[in-house]
Amino acid sequence: MDGEFKNLLQAILGLELEPQFNEPYLSTSLQDFWGRRWNLMVTSILHSTVYDPVRRISTRLIDDKWAALPAVLATFAVSGVMHDIIYCYLTRAPPTWEMTSFFVLHGTCLTMELAAKRELTDGRWRLHPAVSCLLLLVFLLMSSLWLFSPPLLRGGVNEKMMREVLTFANLIKNEGIALMKILHEKTIFVFSI
Repeated sequence: MDGEFKNLLQAILGLELEPQFNEPYLSTSLQDFWGRRWNLMVTSILHSTVYDPVRRISTRLIDDKWAALPAVLATFAVSGVMHDIIYCYLTRAPPTWEMTSFFVLHGTCLTMELAAKRELTDGRWRLHPAVSCLLLLVFLLMSSLWLFSPPLLRGGVNEKMMREVLTFANLIKNEGIALMKILHEKTIFVFSI
């Protein structure tokens, strides 16, 4: 949440809201995108509830250098199952497991990225940020079109969402008009006294 909407919510709620995104379009790797830029609240929750416990267990079973890999896979698998559950709730349709497949694919690719960074580059060799950003964008777009979007479109989630948004907008408009009429009547009453 950025800009005016965030400021409005902060003023109404009286709370400091943490940003949910950190310029994801500037991501240069899956690690950067999922770990530091996309849906930061969910990232934080999954880190403490899935990643950290699995990493602690993995550290006892395998070398600490590689313990993060099963933790990443477990985190993405849990995220995928959560997305499929949300999908089932929204559409009242049985799960297709495409969203879980999307997240397992991303978790697998991220573990390969982490392993490659550790074994092949030693932090010295990197792609130019423009190239890595473009490659990441293509991967995100293609995998989203292949696995993430189809169940939402088949289930009509986009149409349901638009109906909800329009219903809410009409509610705000109608309630705003009613409030303005009340305020106008009160103002006339006050000035007529």
